[in-house]
Amino acid sequence: MRIRRSLAQPAVAAMSVAATLNLGSTPVQAAVPVPAAVCTGYVGLTFDDGPSANTAALLGALTRNGLRATMFNQGQYAAANPSQVRAQVSAGMWVGNHSYTHPHLTQLSQAAIDSEIYRTQQAVASAGGGTPRLFRPPYGETNPTVKTVAAKYGLTQIIWDVDSQDWNGAGADAIVQAAGRLTGGQIILMHDWSANTLAAIPRIAQGLAARGLCAGMISAQTGRAVAPGSG
Repeated sequence: MRIRRSLAQPAVAAMSVAATLNLGSTPVQAAVPVPAAVCTGYVGLTFDDGPSANTAALLGALTRNGLRATMFNQGQYAAANPSQVRAQVSAGMWVGNHSYTHPHLTQLSQAAIDSEIYRTQQAVASAGGGTPRLFRPPYGETNPTVKTVAAKYGLTQIIWDVDSQDWNGAGADAIVQAAGRLTGGQIILMHDWSANTLAAIPRIAQGLAARGLCAGMISAQTGRAVAPGSG
């Protein structure tokens, strides 16, 4: 388990349109779901530690509920499961860098940090996920050296505003409640492998729609959730 790293307007059924993904990674053509009709704000749904055996089910749940998310993939898993990386992109998700082996980066040398980040950039790109522009340090642990190395590869470091606690055994109800604390521009931490998070997806979508919030992309410029394609 990897740790440390929130009805007035109903949700609109997901549809597919051709679009170019341009913030979470370099442009990749994909079919993406149309967002809800009315969005008064955007939040960032993020899933760490993929791709995994759970990825296909997660992507299905997100797509059925008209949600898009940023998938912070581990390089070792991207290299081992390239078809799942391509599936993430095809489902309209953005792919980010979550290091290669999920170490405590702040305990490593600069050269070792560089290797973790560089190899993940290469693994994701080789798998068809584009070149990531967003980086989430494992456990949310960072320091000036980690930030410097990330910047070397054009990566914006992304932590989170709300922790779903799915890594800590939180049940689906608690995860839904956590998503309910999200406000416009904020980001929630979830995990690709969590069965409870998968079960919570439909209610997360309903809760966001009820508050006029839509699942957006994370801006590489500001590190905040914004409307897809807004730059």
